[in-house]
Amino acid sequence: MPETVGDYLLQRLRDWGVEEVFSYPGDGINGILAAFEKAGNEPRFVQSRHEEMSAFQAVGFAKFTGRVGVCMATSGPGAVHLLNGLYDAKLDHVPVVAIVGQTARSAMGGHYQQEIDLQPLFKDVASEYLVEVNVAEQLPNALDRAFRTAEARRSPTAVIIPADLQEEEYTPPQHAFKHVPSSPPSVARSVVVPPDDEVGRAAEVLNSGEKVAVLVGQGARNAADEVRQLADITGAGVAKALLGKDVLPDDLPYVTGSIGLLGTRPSYELMRDCDTLLIVGSNFPYTQFMPEFGQARAVQIDIDGSLIGMRYPTEVNLVGEAKGTLRALLPLLQRKQDRSWRETIEKNVSDWWDTMEQQAMLEAKPVNPMRVVHELSPRIPEDAIVTADSGSSTNWYARNLRMRGRMRGSLSGTLATMGPAVPYAIGAKFAHPDRPVIALVGDGAMQMNGLAELITIARYRKLWSDPRLVVCVFHNNDLNQVTWELRAMGGSPKFEESQSIPDISYADIARSLGLEAIAVDTPDALGDAWDRVLAADRPAVLDVRCDPEVPPIPPHATFEQMKSTAESVLKGDPNAWHLMLQGAKTKVQEFIPNRR
Repeated sequence: MPETVGDYLLQRLRDWGVEEVFSYPGDGINGILAAFEKAGNEPRFVQSRHEEMSAFQAVGFAKFTGRVGVCMATSGPGAVHLLNGLYDAKLDHVPVVAIVGQTARSAMGGHYQQEIDLQPLFKDVASEYLVEVNVAEQLPNALDRAFRTAEARRSPTAVIIPADLQEEEYTPPQHAFKHVPSSPPSVARSVVVPPDDEVGRAAEVLNSGEKVAVLVGQGARNAADEVRQLADITGAGVAKALLGKDVLPDDLPYVTGSIGLLGTRPSYELMRDCDTLLIVGSNFPYTQFMPEFGQARAVQIDIDGSLIGMRYPTEVNLVGEAKGTLRALLPLLQRKQDRSWRETIEKNVSDWWDTMEQQAMLEAKPVNPMRVVHELSPRIPEDAIVTADSGSSTNWYARNLRMRGRMRGSLSGTLATMGPAVPYAIGAKFAHPDRPVIALVGDGAMQMNGLAELITIARYRKLWSDPRLVVCVFHNNDLNQVTWELRAMGGSPKFEESQSIPDISYADIARSLGLEAIAVDTPDALGDAWDRVLAADRPAVLDVRCDPEVPPIPPHATFEQMKSTAESVLKGDPNAWHLMLQGAKTKVQEFIPNRR
């Protein structure tokens, strides 16, 4: 039987080292599905419940491996469904290749069923590389360029293959006019380092500062040792953008934690009081959480020159890979003898963790959501992978979870879309089947995407050598982050019709699928519940009934925000008295002396 284009596609994916393709079937990719069957399901076809989930799974796989994630969808509606996950990859700079089916070439332009003009549809999200393959000879170069571009640009790319072409006999490109061959699959890597004189200018800025602050993002992940050395020499404190939460562990006394609206008070104080700022591998956009303009001399290091110098008026911009650039910079730095700045940072950090514990242990109705993560932190394995969703639960991931050991963590950073935590976790388990994975999910996101993907978890769980995949649901029957935004930013009371969601048992649904399931509605049961799910012999759902009125107070709540919240209560917010009481109890913990 001759090799078809679909057969060759899978062979080329295997050549690229692809072991999983996250997808959902449809007749626009029937020729490729037939090839999977002939190839003995190599690479593995991982069936989600929805194409958007396939894209998220590919993003999660790519985030936790650094390799290209691959997703696939049929023509028409399947292609449309991929978009949100691919935009997540685009905005967080994640390498993903999307393979998309299309109506047969003979029907194109005929207003045929499920015919959508896919090139305009994907033009923005796959702007780095988008191609429609119309003859077999085109395929190797098109697919290889999609992989190489995704790797080089850290971006999503898309390859569109019409349904009839998938079933045609494959013929390779020839040594002929207008045929374009391709090299064997391989990734070309290089270390980009800025010129010596620019590195010297950066060293002069850092050496002249007395109060140095460092902000790291995901681009600094391969340079953790170098960041530590720089912090030791300069006496700096290190704040972390949310996508860089796992760059440095939180048991280092000078690591101030997350920065921004979901950040910590020590990070806010670090930026407020510093006179020098070094940004490494971060495109953190919220300048109001950085030093006042003119207060600090600043240096930025980033591999992408198009994104450098955009967020703060930096004096020196070093375009280069973080590890290599910091290695060039370190020998030029002078050790600061006055350690008073470092001592202040470490005291602020120590006091903050005391405050976090005090806030987490406050009574609530029924469970304080901060305590959910507080009880997880000392128990979580040092090699765990944590995925977080978008919502009020993200606050507790950002502030209360202490990274240590080889822990990894991520979320939808720039798109901040709801619903990726569970599919990210599935992608993470295929990436690292020998490591435990924990997904921290609000009940709104769980109802949006997570419930259906519990079916996917149940289906594939036996493939994972470490069976632990824990989905922790913050169950408060409220779309809580938006509720708080309405109060704090608009002075509006909670609108029940838009904000309240149906009350269901997530534990019962998990149990019906054969998963471990524990429901918690008292704070004292949390520790034991975490111990049980982290020791389970199968994936688990931890269903925790949380108090929706525990406020996600920013590290520096402005007068206007507090005024708007108070006004929302006066306008008739449900549970107004309980809301104000929880807010007051939580905020006052920041001013209570250390209880140690």
